[in-house]
Amino acid sequence: MRPKRYPTFRISFLNYLPIYPIQSNPISIHTGAHVTSTNGTANGSTNGTAKGAALTLDQARRYARHIILPEVGSIGQRKLLASKVLLIGAGGLGSPAALYLAAAGVGTIGIVDYDVVDLSNLHRQIIHGHSNIGRPKVDSVRDRLADVNPDVEVITHNELLTSENAMDIIKGYDVVVNGSDNFPARYLVNDACYLLGKPLVDGTLFRFEGRANVFLPGKGCYRCLFPSPPPPGAVPSCAEAGVLGAMCGVIGTIQAVETVKLLLDLGEPLVNRLLLFDSLSMEFREVKIPRDPECPLCGDNPTIHELVDYEAFCGVPATVLG
Repeated sequence: MRPKRYPTFRISFLNYLPIYPIQSNPISIHTGAHVTSTNGTANGSTNGTAKGAALTLDQARRYARHIILPEVGSIGQRKLLASKVLLIGAGGLGSPAALYLAAAGVGTIGIVDYDVVDLSNLHRQIIHGHSNIGRPKVDSVRDRLADVNPDVEVITHNELLTSENAMDIIKGYDVVVNGSDNFPARYLVNDACYLLGKPLVDGTLFRFEGRANVFLPGKGCYRCLFPSPPPPGAVPSCAEAGVLGAMCGVIGTIQAVETVKLLLDLGEPLVNRLLLFDSLSMEFREVKIPRDPECPLCGDNPTIHELVDYEAFCGVPATVLG
């Protein structure tokens, strides 16, 4: 069998030598070659220590458009493969976020959802198909992501997230992406992430509008933005108010981008910044949201030190997550 030829990469066969995304003369590469790098400065990665196993040739081809980015490189790709991200909700926001994070090569993706796929989900929850109606959403997501990228390990949590299990579930992940659509879940995820020191990539939808932002421990939290939940019934749910299906793709994809930026320490994340999107006017606006020194969770004199009963706190039951 003739060896394949790839013109854009110089491949190292020794685990400690770097691969650089450069233009060079075509070289012959036999199937089974491994691609590695440890030189973070040379390829633009922000971390000079390579994590995880060496890239295989198939992985170098799959992630080629990442690797040629100087800010990512092979080291950055290996960091993604060694990373763990938890998605809260396998619905409108969780669907595009899961698909893009899996395609990006995030090595472990956890999914928390206890709902089953319903026909009414399919106009916006693009990870599920008609054949999945009636199946647990976490199983549908697991099967879809296995097809998107076999490199990814999918961990399913087919259960309601509660004050009793949230800390145990969240603690094993590097970043949490919140796609829940009810207030008890939002406050629960916020408090658990802060107490565990986990970055939280948040997003919400309402009719034709959406928002996204990032909460980092010590730099504000959801309670700085919303110190207390609205009165029960004051804010209609997605089922009551509706949502433009494609809006989920916009906000969920932004959440995926922010997650990758956090994992690779790239750019300026949406920290202390609330990104607002109005699809009817096709306008993005940004609002500053500084940390509140009076916040009961992350303020100067916090009074919240453990998780509480969030259904009682919000005055409404925790419904489905997405």
